[in-house]
Amino acid sequence: MSGTTGPVHRQTTVTCPECGHAEPTTMPANSCQLAYVCPRCRALLHPREGDCCVFCSYGTRPCPFEQ
Repeated sequence: MSGTTGPVHRQTTVTCPECGHAEPTTMPANSCQLAYVCPRCRALLHPREGDCCVFCSYGTRPCPFEQ
């Protein structure tokens, strides 16, 4: 590993697996988000097994901790 890191991106788009709605959002910089409510269908999303948060499971980018 080179020891250098790139910029941390906090913008992601979460896509609901229930209805397909995609919502741009800003990830928190200092915590994992373990639940997310789809603004369209109101489905309560939780991380998939092995993922640390909903952004890693359903976002276009992994959370800041995984970047």
